[in-house]
Amino acid sequence: MQNPELDGHGVTSGVTRRRFIAGSAAVGMAATGIEGILAARRAPAFAQGTRLNILRWVDFIPACDIELKRQAPEASKALGAEVVFEFINGNDLQPRITAAMQSGAGPDIIQMLHNWPHLYQNGLVDVTDLGEWQGKDQGGYYAQSEAAAKDGKRWLALPHGIVGLQFAYRKSWFDEVGQTSWPKTLDELRQVGMKLKKKGHPIGQTLGHTFGDAPAWAYPLTWGFGGAEVDKPGKKVVLNSKETVEAVKFMQAFWKDACDEGGFAWDDTSNNRAFLSGEIAATLNGASIYIAAKRGQDKIKDEKGEPMVKDIQHGPIPNGPAGTWAYHVAFSHAVMKYGKNPKLAKDFLKWLHGKEQFGKWFLVADGFSVGSTKYWEQSPMWNTIDAPMRIYRQAAAASRMIGYAGPPSARATEVYSKYILTDMYAKACQGTKAEDAVKWAADELGKIYG
Repeated sequence: MQNPELDGHGVTSGVTRRRFIAGSAAVGMAATGIEGILAARRAPAFAQGTRLNILRWVDFIPACDIELKRQAPEASKALGAEVVFEFINGNDLQPRITAAMQSGAGPDIIQMLHNWPHLYQNGLVDVTDLGEWQGKDQGGYYAQSEAAAKDGKRWLALPHGIVGLQFAYRKSWFDEVGQTSWPKTLDELRQVGMKLKKKGHPIGQTLGHTFGDAPAWAYPLTWGFGGAEVDKPGKKVVLNSKETVEAVKFMQAFWKDACDEGGFAWDDTSNNRAFLSGEIAATLNGASIYIAAKRGQDKIKDEKGEPMVKDIQHGPIPNGPAGTWAYHVAFSHAVMKYGKNPKLAKDFLKWLHGKEQFGKWFLVADGFSVGSTKYWEQSPMWNTIDAPMRIYRQAAAASRMIGYAGPPSARATEVYSKYILTDMYAKACQGTKAEDAVKWAADELGKIYG
C-alpha cells in the first residue's frame, strides 16, 4: 500500500512521534462501541464495580510492563471497571492457561504466544469483530499474526505484537578472527564460531525447554535445509527426510565446534546474561540484549571499559542450502470463555490495541516488539532508532509459522508445546545418531497428527 507521506525508504517524512500517535488516534475515532464510551466521558453502567484481570508475561523490556501499569488507571476510568495486570514468567503461561481452563476460573484475558490460540480455542471467546477492526484500522496484518490467531474466518485472539529474533553479536570479536561482516551462510557461521570458541568466545544457543529462543532456532534451522514437519495439507508427517537429517548433522557439528555446550539447560534469559557478562560472542535473540546494554551502558561495559552497546550488531539467521527463514514470535490477547464479562474484556482490548494506547507502548518497546500490522512500519521512531535496531523494522514479514508446510493448527501447537523439534536437536547433540533423532521426532509427530 503506497502512502503519499512516505519517503523513498518507506519512512514517514516530517511527522514526529507525537503527531503520528495523535493523528492515528483521531483517524480511528468514531462514536460507537468503546469510542462512544470515551466520547461520552463516562463509564458504562454495566461495567461499574467489576474487575478485569489480564495475565501477561514479564516483558524482556521492563519499561513495557511499566507502561501497561501506567495505562491501567486510564482504562479503569474509561471502562468503569478496575483493570489489573498480572505478570508472570513466560514459561509459566501455558500451565496457568491449562489450569484456568480446567477449573473454569482465572484471568479474563490471557496473553498468548506463538500459535497457542489454536490449541486453546475451545476455551476462547470469538473476537472476529475485533480482529477485522484492527486489521482494517492499522494497515493489514503480517501473515504471521493471522496464522497465529485466526482459524479460517474466525479470530481466536486479537494480535498484539511480534518479537523479532536476530543474532546479536560482538562486532570486535568477529573482526579479531577475520570475520568483518555477518556470515552469509550457516557453514560460514560454524567456521567463524569455531575460531571464536577457541579464543574463549563461543556462540550461545539454548536447546532447553524454553518458550522463545529454542524453537526460534530449531524450526528455521530445519527449514533452512529444506525440512518440514508435515505436507502442505497438514495431513502427512514428512519430517523424516534427508533434508532434516542434514540439518541435524549440521547442528551436531555446530554445537561441538562453535557453541557453549552448557546451552542444554538455558532458558530465554540465560543467553542474555551470558552475552552481557562477556561469556559468549553471539546468540539468537530478540533485541532485548541491545536495549539492555544501551539503557544500562553506565554499568554494562566491554573488556576495554567501554559501553558494550557500541560493540553490538545484529544479523539474520544465515542461509542454509534451501535458503534462509526466520521464526518471529507472534503475541496476542485472548478473551477467556469462562470469564463473566466478555463484553467488557473486548471493550478493553479495543481500547488497549487502539492506535493511541498501543502507540505509546510501541514507542517504549523501542523496536523489541513491533506491531502485528504493517501500519507500525511507518512510525517516525524508525527514523531515529539506532542503526543496529533497524533490522527489526520489517523482520515480521519474513517469518514462517510453526507447523510448516501445513496450515496453522492445534496439532502444530502441541508439537511446539512438547518441544519435539528442540529435543530432536538436543538428542543428536548429546550423542544420538542424526538419523535416529529425526526418526524419534517424526514418530512423536505421528502420534499427534495420527
